[in-house]
Amino acid sequence: MDQIRLGRTNLKVSRSGFGALPIQRISLPEAGKLLRKAYDHGINFFDTARAYTDSEKKIGAALADVRKRIIIATKTQAEDKKTFFRDLETSLRNLKTDYIDIYQLHNPKALPDPDDAEDLYQALLEAKNKGMVRFIGITNHRLDLAIAAANSGLYDTVQYPLSLLSDDKDLGLIDLCKQKDVGLIAMKALSGGLINNGRAAFAFFRQYRNVIPIWGVQKESELDEFLACEQEPPLLDEGMRQIINQFRAELSGDFCRGCGYCLPCPAGIPIPVAARISLFLQRAVYQSYMTDEWREKMELIENCVNCGRCRAHCPYELDTPELLKKNLQAYREFFRNYSQSK
Repeated sequence: MDQIRLGRTNLKVSRSGFGALPIQRISLPEAGKLLRKAYDHGINFFDTARAYTDSEKKIGAALADVRKRIIIATKTQAEDKKTFFRDLETSLRNLKTDYIDIYQLHNPKALPDPDDAEDLYQALLEAKNKGMVRFIGITNHRLDLAIAAANSGLYDTVQYPLSLLSDDKDLGLIDLCKQKDVGLIAMKALSGGLINNGRAAFAFFRQYRNVIPIWGVQKESELDEFLACEQEPPLLDEGMRQIINQFRAELSGDFCRGCGYCLPCPAGIPIPVAARISLFLQRAVYQSYMTDEWREKMELIENCVNCGRCRAHCPYELDTPELLKKNLQAYREFFRNYSQSK
């Protein structure tokens, strides 16, 4: 499998990374099979997080015997040094290793003060000096913070949502990281499931030599699609550009990316799906949402108390309650038409 240099880390990583958030939803044996197949076919970069429930444990169980041949990136949401080191020690234990290749601050609201002895950047340096961490990274959903991190010279890697839907401002981060020799990791490479053409997504990223997309994999068929693309990379030709432009036309404007930072919802609303279900009905197998269970979940939107939590926590500054109302209206109409056609 083709590899690239991940910025100044000088790590040689497979151009397709394994995003391990989805494996928390499947069993240990299923996850182990996926992880091992990915490794056996040349994927050597695995991204997870302390917040992804048992994802780290599944990586440790499946890949501990090949630890020296893989690159592991994980994350902490800690806001103080004590929690930072507790998370780090837990991650090391779960992953069955004594070091993390890239340890990332997980979507902080602000960059830590590097001169504050009690702030998180000093914790990162301390962990690195102890050999617990090889390189320092940060993830974020806010472009201004991602740019600031890349410009600071303090972070070896930056992880940010990038996809074929990204606008010029977001894509400018690619050139900036190249100039600063910062490794750039692309999360949400399929825009949280809205992009249902893996070949188009793959071709889009293949034009950049300094970006590693981490494909969120839950099913073997999903992994097989990207492994097939690695064997015969699809070209970013005129036909593929037309497909990408069609996606951009259909998904222009404000839409939920499904990051989940709005959760938990006090009314129990499954916001990351509910706030964009009208888009899923256009591109997913819509029958899976035409059930009484999903109708009841969508009707929970009526119980919204306008607490403002989802709006305040949205890194894209969306008016989430209004978006939910619009999607509920669209869902009701779709469900009604579907029921009448049966």
